[in-house]
Amino acid sequence: MKEAIRQHALELGFDDCRFTTASPPESAGQFLKWLQGQRHGTMGWLERNASRRIDPRLVLDGARSVITLAASYDSGDDEQAKPSQGVIARYARYADYHDALAQALGELTERVQSLVGDDARSLWYVDTGPILERDLGQRAGLGFIGKHTNLISRRLGNWFFISEILTTAVLEPDEPERNHCGKCTSCIDACPTGAITAPFQLDARRCISYLTIELKGSIPEEFRPAIGNRIYGCDDCLDACPWNRFAGEGRLMAPHRRDDLDQADLVGLLALDDDGFRARFRSTPMQRTKRRGVLRNVCVALGNVGDALAIPPLERAAADPEPLIAEHAQWALDQVRQRCGVD
Repeated sequence: MKEAIRQHALELGFDDCRFTTASPPESAGQFLKWLQGQRHGTMGWLERNASRRIDPRLVLDGARSVITLAASYDSGDDEQAKPSQGVIARYARYADYHDALAQALGELTERVQSLVGDDARSLWYVDTGPILERDLGQRAGLGFIGKHTNLISRRLGNWFFISEILTTAVLEPDEPERNHCGKCTSCIDACPTGAITAPFQLDARRCISYLTIELKGSIPEEFRPAIGNRIYGCDDCLDACPWNRFAGEGRLMAPHRRDDLDQADLVGLLALDDDGFRARFRSTPMQRTKRRGVLRNVCVALGNVGDALAIPPLERAAADPEPLIAEHAQWALDQVRQRCGVD
């Protein structure tokens, strides 16, 4: 039964499929301590559902097993954006992965149900459920949690989405993966804001991915220069990992790639109104951050890399009716004028 599930997962396009029990991860206490230290920032939902998040059996009553899945989003293309253009994290250069993986996950869940019988119940998630999916992934052998706190696969590197199926059926667990970081600290050294405060310790409040995606308000000025020309997320700690040499192009996500997001024209993005923003980023992860969040990030990027040509569009943005955009545009104007020697 287990091998039939794994084979069907691979046929659907997933790059790996592993199994573990539904008992709480051994790292649950570390997660609670992380919350107590307020290192989750404004992501209040992590605290609100903490009790369920550390125990899958509270998410699906009677859960006995967890099927963990990996879907690579590596494109095999290492082209770097020009300094004058905005950088979007790799995972967001695709259609929204929640939607892209949903059909395959639904089909696999139906296959699981057909194999385990009508008495069993199953529930799937792709980065949406209150689950410590990286911890479960490591215990299932999908990968190991690196010093940057992300899951690393020896077969896929760092570039993959995690999803899972909780089921009340009993499936034999796979062997856990052990850590393979060794003495390497490349991810820690690469972090622009020092968000990886120690091996396996992340302060989300300093992380550029948090600052440009999850944070809904003003980005603290102390972090704005380190953001550089990144406008949505940051891959620096992932990109630095030597295990990426084994990464290969993902099959399931390849049809959903958005090549138009490889290079982002900062000045052009700043001119988007609400309708233009929705048209440009519809069905992508960036849509959830909304115009106010993305253009806030664009202003910061222009403040860091823009030249005198950025001044007129920033002046217009400084008068935007959205206060968040206007505030960051004014900061960017001050930076560009000072750098260009313009009053």
